[in-house]
Amino acid sequence: MDTGFLQPDLFGVPESSGSGSAQRFQPLAERVRPRTLDDLSGQEHLAGREGPLRRFLGSGNLPSMILWGPPGSGKTTLAEIFARSLHYRFEQLSAIDAGVKDVRKALDGARQAQRAGQRTLLFIDEIHRFNKAQQDTLLHAIEQGLVILVGATTENPSFEVNAALLSRMQVYILGPLSDSDIETVIRRALEQDAILKQRHVVLDDLDFLLRFAGGDARKALNALEAAVALAPEDGHEVTITRQLLERALQHKAPIYDKGAEAHYNTISAFIKSMRGSDPDASLFWLARMLEGGEDPLFIARRMVIFASEDIGNADPFALPLAVSVFHSVQMIGLPEARINLAQGVTYLAGAPKSNASYEAIGEALLAAKTFQDAPVPLHLCNAPTSFMKAAGYGEGYRYPHYYPGHFVEQHYFPEGVAPQLFYRPTEEGREKHLAERLKLLWNDRYRS
Repeated sequence: MDTGFLQPDLFGVPESSGSGSAQRFQPLAERVRPRTLDDLSGQEHLAGREGPLRRFLGSGNLPSMILWGPPGSGKTTLAEIFARSLHYRFEQLSAIDAGVKDVRKALDGARQAQRAGQRTLLFIDEIHRFNKAQQDTLLHAIEQGLVILVGATTENPSFEVNAALLSRMQVYILGPLSDSDIETVIRRALEQDAILKQRHVVLDDLDFLLRFAGGDARKALNALEAAVALAPEDGHEVTITRQLLERALQHKAPIYDKGAEAHYNTISAFIKSMRGSDPDASLFWLARMLEGGEDPLFIARRMVIFASEDIGNADPFALPLAVSVFHSVQMIGLPEARINLAQGVTYLAGAPKSNASYEAIGEALLAAKTFQDAPVPLHLCNAPTSFMKAAGYGEGYRYPHYYPGHFVEQHYFPEGVAPQLFYRPTEEGREKHLAERLKLLWNDRYRS
């Protein structure tokens, strides 16, 4: 299509035309679509003060690019902001239903605009769905500067976009919006959308809407709009309750409140199921928390603690695995991070168990309080100066590596404190080997 010289607003309506009546028939997500980077929620790494996209707009020099991110993360919105901010002619195609003929028609329109002194931003949604021939038609247009191409995709472009096209474009990764980002979008809609304001819409259950959205702003706004459509006219305002949202979306909210008793009971059941070596029950409680909108990083942190508290040296690999799961969840986010969590949970639940390290530090802390004034023996003190050496610091210390087996028996507790047994390794997993070695080295202490 050829939009000519009228700049479309973010709702697809020319700014010079009367858009009031037209907006009544537009979805809420279109009516409140941000018009500038300052109105955008999320994607600070790209659109923030030091972000590359903001710098491109500031310089007036925008490269062709692919925006890769999940649904509702702002890909189309960014393309429209680019066109408006730089006064480019905006042309949009969807790779789902556009063919080579449509691409060529769009490029012909760009040539006409170029002759009239206007640049064109060609936005192609779901660009990964274009086949090789369709993608190849864009190569010369980019090289010659006929269009600034902005492609949007939910799939990894390195797999789905031709190398020749990919080499001519920058790739920017958008992440799912956070709960605070989605909340900002919803509140802005309630405060600024003329239709919602006219009906005095009040949202009574923000948490449900945030959990339902899952980082997708469009999904959140569509859900709000569906609930408003079902809401009865009740006096001076329309109240959107959880029950109304559930009826509009046919989506039952899990009985789970992150700030109430269910939160603590569920995480307790989760930990105890892993401690009891039941991977299936552990997965059930993991799924319950994820369905309820629990922060996946909270779950991952508890798994890191569990790896040391309940597995310990019975399987020393459990801790680095749990830490890796935490970092994976941090990098990837939901929904894919559920797979990382599931791998970690099944391993931790199936691993041999030992709380010996956990018990040991508890006893050691009590002893440390009891003997907090007992001095460090001189033979264990460091002697960095000649004065300290003359005073006997370090004298009598026996360096274990000089002895057979890299071990020599000597006193390591404070002066006047008899050796005490804190760590009692079990016979589980690899801890059994530690127990055997320690009994050989400290026979008297481990005799019991």
